[in-house]
Amino acid sequence: MAEIKLPKLNKISTKPRKKKKKILLMSDDLRMHSGVATVSKDIVFETLNEYDWVQIGGAIKHPEKGKIIDMSQGLGEFGIKDGYLKVYPVDGYGNEDILREVLELEKPDAILHYTDPRFWIWFYNMESEIRRNIPIFYYNIWDDLPDPQYNTNYYRSSDLLMGISKQTYGINKRLLPDYEDWQITYVPHGISNRRFHKVEDDDTSLLDFDSKYGLSDKTFKILYSNRNIRRKMPGDVLLAYKYFMDELTPEQREECVLIFHCSPVDDNGTDLPRVHKHLCPEYDISFTYDVDNRPFNDSEMNLLFNSADVYINLASNEGFGLGSCEALTVGTPIIVNVTGGLQDQCGFKKDGEFLTPEDYVELGSNHLGTYTEHGEWVFPVYPTNRSLQGSPATPYIWDDRCQPEDAAVQLRKLYDLGREERKRLGSLGTEFCKENQMTSKVMGQNFIDSMNGAFDNWKPQPKYHMEAV
Repeated sequence: MAEIKLPKLNKISTKPRKKKKKILLMSDDLRMHSGVATVSKDIVFETLNEYDWVQIGGAIKHPEKGKIIDMSQGLGEFGIKDGYLKVYPVDGYGNEDILREVLELEKPDAILHYTDPRFWIWFYNMESEIRRNIPIFYYNIWDDLPDPQYNTNYYRSSDLLMGISKQTYGINKRLLPDYEDWQITYVPHGISNRRFHKVEDDDTSLLDFDSKYGLSDKTFKILYSNRNIRRKMPGDVLLAYKYFMDELTPEQREECVLIFHCSPVDDNGTDLPRVHKHLCPEYDISFTYDVDNRPFNDSEMNLLFNSADVYINLASNEGFGLGSCEALTVGTPIIVNVTGGLQDQCGFKKDGEFLTPEDYVELGSNHLGTYTEHGEWVFPVYPTNRSLQGSPATPYIWDDRCQPEDAAVQLRKLYDLGREERKRLGSLGTEFCKENQMTSKVMGQNFIDSMNGAFDNWKPQPKYHMEAV
């Protein structure tokens, strides 16, 4: 085990602190740039007035492993008074010894786990040791059907299951029908208005951004902001763009560009510049990572989403889809594959009312278009092929594939609408996010309500014996 070095003691204030529950978060280090890290940061910062927080923050080959990062003193600039936040960085996902040491040092009142449980099997092997003293909360991100019965032991090892999407909520309810109401809740991701907000077209910062990335003369900008991995289907996005461009006049093509905000080449994905070179070299594509070879900061990400005329995500399964929700937050309409948590952002309706989490207990998924009425801000693409994929760790999951040709049709619809109509539709999406729990502030309150309910109802648990499923 790497040595954990204790920090120097700060001068102790004579003013007594408000007694708060302390929660230990186990997820990607909240200072990193992954989707899990981003949401982890929002969970913590939106609830710091209610709870004290400690994190075991994971990252592959973490450069700060073995240190303790005390972030408590810098929280005033975020409007947080009397906050307590420490990060214990670890390589990968930690181990039993690190957890036991942090439990002894920090004495938390609960553990919140957020990410795929398969990466933390050692943690769930300790559940009987932990739950005799404090509860385990799990923020479930599972994104597709069939119901993952092989994960049931992980879910049952948690006292509170919060579902990231309506589909996830349905999975939790079906797999654990004996759990009480307070144990299974719906807590969708929420986007921070501090990071994502509308910027006017004539704003100097937006004009400078477009100029830097060669976008100034483009009037139809299509944004892909996802990892370059197979599940996210970046090749299909490029192919959809080609089919869309093939139907335009030469003059119209000059107005269009596909923006890839991802690594151009990834061993877990493909060589996108080469795909572009061989399939449609005559059509404009922008690779934003190539300019400075670094991740964008919050301000740049906000400008990127404001610059776009449409956001596209054709992933074959998706827990929630942060990028599409970020796009809606700034008023950019979206094209998405109807799979997993992306369905939440589509605003599907039943008898004129938005589908609820309880509706998904029976429905399972709307990938077949059982309900076709949806919000005006989304141009959905329905899967036409479902293949059962799997691995030893994940024996089965549906891979929902949509057709690039269908996505191209939706691109053409949005292009033909014109910029003002696209902006109108995007603004409807912004209002939808505000009114349907998809802001970080509301997400924080949902976490508070769920976890306080668990604290009120939880009792120490007897040992649970893991069984093969």
